[in-house]
Parts: sequence; C-alpha cells; structure tokens
Amino acid sequence: MCSHYTALKKAEQMERYFRARGIPIPKSDMWPKYPGVFVRRPAEWESGDEAVPEREAVVGRWGLISAMTRPDNADKAQKLSTFNARSESAAKSFTFGNAWRRAQHCIIPADAVFEPDWRSGRAVATRFTRADGAPLGIAGLWDKWRSPTGEWIESYTMLTINADHHPLFKDYHRPGDEKRMVVILPDGAYGDWLTASAANTMDFLNPYPADQLVAEPVVKTAVATDEE
Repeated sequence: MCSHYTALKKAEQMERYFRARGIPIPKSDMWPKYPGVFVRRPAEWESGDEAVPEREAVVGRWGLISAMTRPDNADKAQKLSTFNARSESAAKSFTFGNAWRRAQHCIIPADAVFEPDWRSGRAVATRFTRADGAPLGIAGLWDKWRSPTGEWIESYTMLTINADHHPLFKDYHRPGDEKRMVVILPDGAYGDWLTASAANTMDFLNPYPADQLVAEPVVKTAVATDEE
C-alpha cells in the first residue's frame, strides 16, 4: 500500500506524459485526504463532441468517498482510510464497489511513491521511482459524492495488489504483514485502462517489473542553525 507520494510538479509534465492539461497542481508532497490530481476519461467523451478531450485532469481528495454514502454517515466516511483499495475485494466493498462496478478508472500521476523498509528493525522511508526517469502512472478508481451541504466532492484511491513474491516490494512493510504494492501501469496501457469495462478491470492489475524501478532510502539531512 502507499500512504505518501510525490505528485508531478509541473503542468507541462501532465500534458507530456498523460495527455491531460489545463489544471493547476495543488500539492506535490501528497498524504491521505490532501487534494491531488487524477486523470480520467471525461463523462462527455462519448457524446461525439470533438471539443471534448480524450482525457481530463481533475483535482480531488486522495481518499475515496463513495457516491452511495448517506448524509448520516458523512463524518464516518471522511475519516476512513480509503486512499488505497485492495483489488481483490474492491468490487464487493461498500466504499469502492460503486466506482468498480461503473468502471470509474483513473490514473494518478506521480514522480515517486514511498514505502517503509523494516529490514533493519526500524522503518526506513524508501522512495520508489521509474528507472527511466518517467513519472509513474498509478491505476486508481474515482467517485463523486454530494455532501450534506450540497457540495460535490471528487475523490480517488490507488489500487493495490499482493506483492509477497515481487522481487522488490516483498522486502517492504512490517515483518509478518502481507506485502502490498500499488498498480503501476505501463505507458502503453493508459488509454485502454481509462476505457476498460468493469469486467476487464483485473486484466490491468499486474505487478510492475522490478528491474524497471529504483528504490532509494530517504536520507534526512541536518539543518544548521545560528545557535550551533
């Protein structure tokens, strides 16, 4: 799973790598419940209107809130940890089921994702990037919920898969815990993922090749002060 990532820093990267544009990037250092950017197919795309782009970038809450959430459950829904969705159970989940059944697929553009390395006996934050320097396109689901105050809230989650046998991700997370990893899509799968049906969703949820990723421990540097 992933609870911290670095979003793309520049709007031109969004257009270059993900063919989506026209939106400011609110944050780069991303944590659950922060507003972030995700890419999806516009709802009007099949209307035949040539002015509708194939993809759009949307600002939403990282932590999906189901469109099926009742007003009396609003507070509870917004407190849940819904920034990651287990692909094995998402279809039957109340939180993620609506988005899964409606094939509301999205891509979360990222420069890096972070996971803890516990092999030393303590958690060492580790940064994962693509070896070729390109951004990560993480498979996700999105939904749109109307709050009790009438506000429409867009939100998204990252899909995860088992990584117990992945050559790289198997070494991360706490000892004894199941190993998980986010689904990183190959570049050539972006368009197909955004238009895939619910029945074909699982076809895209595959582990990314370990030799195409780089894992680097995050080294904290001391900051000098005038009092030293």
